[in-house]
Amino acid sequence: MLNKTGIPTAEDVKTVSPSEERFNKGPVAIIECFQEIPCNPCTEACKQGAIQPMEDINNLPKLDFNQCNGCGVCLSRCPGLAIFIVDATYSATEAIVRIPFEYAPVPQVGEKVVGLNRAGEELGTFNVHKVQSGGQKNKTYTIWLVVPKDLAMDVRGIRLGGIRHAN
Repeated sequence: MLNKTGIPTAEDVKTVSPSEERFNKGPVAIIECFQEIPCNPCTEACKQGAIQPMEDINNLPKLDFNQCNGCGVCLSRCPGLAIFIVDATYSATEAIVRIPFEYAPVPQVGEKVVGLNRAGEELGTFNVHKVQSGGQKNKTYTIWLVVPKDLAMDVRGIRLGGIRHAN
């Protein structure tokens, strides 16, 4: 399915997801990189050593979830926008999902945005909790969204401007 549509299946996502036990320990990176291409900025960015060194630059990144502290440095360095941070400990019913964002305008704290799944389908309207700049050299922003816990592994993008109703 991934090769035909570009959208990973639930089985694909499961292969790169931490255990529920790890989710309950705080923020953790999810690396949804499924294509073997010459790329390793995430490995170079991780000062925790959670992203394992690659034998070949074409290898897929491997994350040791127990070493990851969810700092998000890897998220802002990934040129494929394939890394997300999920913090399932935000509240009893909600999680924070940090997503990379490279469009203008950049949403503002407190703004409501439409959360999208991997296929671009609307999942609801969510509050922007925080906006982090990647700095002058790195134009990738990190948008912190508050989402229901049951959508934390589904929200992977945003759109400004509200829900669009299908006809």
